Amino acid sequence: MAEPAAPAKQTRLDRLLGLVERAGNRLPEPFLLFALLLAAVAVVSTVVAAFGVSVRIPGAEQDTPVRAALSGEGLEFLLTELPENFIGFPPMRTVLTIMLGVGLAERAGLLTALIRASFGGAPRWVLPYAVGFVGITSSVMADSSMIIIPPLAALVFKAAGRHPVAGLLGGFAAAGAGYSTAPVVTSLDALFSGISNEVAAILPDPGTAVTPVSNYYFNAVSSVVLALLAGFLIDRVIEPRLVRGGVPRESAIEDEAPPEVALSAAERRGLRWAGLAGVALLAGVLALVLWPDSPLRNDDGGFLPESPLLDSVTTLIFLGFAVPGIAFGVPTGTVARAADVPRLMTAALRDLTGFLVLAFVLGQFIALFNWTNLGAALAVGGADLLRALGLAGYPAFLGFVLLASVLNLFIISGSSLWTLLASVFVPMFALLGFEPGFAQAAFRVGDSATQIMTPLNPYLIVVLGYLRRYEPQAGLGTLVARMAPFVIPFWLLWVLVLSLFYFADLPLGPGMGIHR
Repeated sequence: MAEPAAPAKQTRLDRLLGLVERAGNRLPEPFLLFALLLAAVAVVSTVVAAFGVSVRIPGAEQDTPVRAALSGEGLEFLLTELPENFIGFPPMRTVLTIMLGVGLAERAGLLTALIRASFGGAPRWVLPYAVGFVGITSSVMADSSMIIIPPLAALVFKAAGRHPVAGLLGGFAAAGAGYSTAPVVTSLDALFSGISNEVAAILPDPGTAVTPVSNYYFNAVSSVVLALLAGFLIDRVIEPRLVRGGVPRESAIEDEAPPEVALSAAERRGLRWAGLAGVALLAGVLALVLWPDSPLRNDDGGFLPESPLLDSVTTLIFLGFAVPGIAFGVPTGTVARAADVPRLMTAALRDLTGFLVLAFVLGQFIALFNWTNLGAALAVGGADLLRALGLAGYPAFLGFVLLASVLNLFIISGSSLWTLLASVFVPMFALLGFEPGFAQAAFRVGDSATQIMTPLNPYLIVVLGYLRRYEPQAGLGTLVARMAPFVIPFWLLWVLVLSLFYFADLPLGPGMGIHR
């Protein structure tokens, strides 16, 4: 492997982000960091509970008290639920299941061949924008997007002779910072609209009913603008900074020839087999979905807002990688016998051993944080503060977006955060003459941009594992510093799009205006 180029002269932005990186890397390793945070939650919750602090979540019949972790009840929770907190850690089932399929497809050679076939002749300048668009659109896969898109984007960049770390970081930033928007309707739209309607129903005049397409126009415009911004930042900020910093690019170093993009006859035959297998799988799923008595339908015979089909997304993604991966491996020889399938899956999971260890302490921290009700207290307290400031009209929405962005650093689940905030702000803004659908659109902005740089995002730890394949010494500060250039531009541009809709009084979606 060639030696990395000498670092070039750093810019002011390089020095600023370098400061952030060095400060972040002085933090303990993620396992110890979350162990310390677990202890901090235990102490803080106990102190707060000693003062009898409780919050009333609007719509609830009783106050929700902050519970003490260092109490008999808290110790019982920690001791009896420790195994379940680990095994039940929310990303665990998604990460492990999908990585079995993705790892099989990768080690069988399908992903590399598919990327070479798809992007081998594409201009190199297009790739950052392609990654930006795919990342923004990938929210249709829900949380799975933050597992799948980053490593695939790294492979795309490496195959084109560009810096794979730029693709990795850009893919995660686009999928995470733009999580709440997409040019297509997703299950998140159905989930948010259901929460909005449920809260608005308590009002004498609930306004226009929110549907899964009520924010479609806003989402469509936002997704295009943010995808272009993501591509620009990857191309003009992230990759140049990696090169100036002398970060190794493995086989994608400028003075080396780009990786071979021509496919062998066996690989071309494997892609045809994989394509046929994928089409057959899709046809089978569609037949099952379109069947009038399909078990994938909900009790009303549909698919929204909830249904077994939406609950099967992780399984379908697993099959979407595993089945074509096996079909590719048979003619190419990477899957020569049945025993090769579990062997390739085992190799895929071997790369996740670090994540599994971290998941143990992450699961304990998140479970205790939720059990103590500190998250609910933060959300309700922040909402009360904003309301006490007496903000109205456009400044109120800016304050709301900012509040959601701050709380998003602590409460990663969008549905949980919207449930808490909607119960306060949908009625509050309704009294100011605004539709519930506009409050929901404003929440989308604050719900996404900041989550790519908070250590409480478990997928940040997953991406750190990917990053260490290229930079073994990278720490959490390294990753946070690399994400920082995305956060503020995404936030500002998304707020600008919302402002244009607001001041031009444009419809946010079919039948959904801004003012009541």
